[in-house]
Amino acid sequence: MLWRRFAFQVKDKGMETFYNALVKREPVLLEEDHFRLEVDNQIQVDYINAHIQDLIGFIRKETKNYFIQIQVEITTEQQQEDVKFLTGKDKFAALARKNPSLHTLKTVFNLDIEF
Repeated sequence: MLWRRFAFQVKDKGMETFYNALVKREPVLLEEDHFRLEVDNQIQVDYINAHIQDLIGFIRKETKNYFIQIQVEITTEQQQEDVKFLTGKDKFAALARKNPSLHTLKTVFNLDIEF
């Protein structure tokens, strides 16, 4: 909860890159007081490392635990390529894979996805 609250504070300050990195993935608890934040690339690592002390200070102050540490690492999970959809049908198929309920909505409302 503190993580999200800090993220929204930095968003209000105009630090969208930091905000997006904080909310994209949940922090991973490595040990009792040691967390890992996974990011997508080295640019995010460099940007976050420049501002990480603000986050650590906020969490330490709010939890009254001054042993908390956060490390930033590039994630090793497979990066999905950005797919360019050529037709509405392709886009619908991709979205329906993520949310199968779209097929039900299409049927119930008799929606035409071919445009």
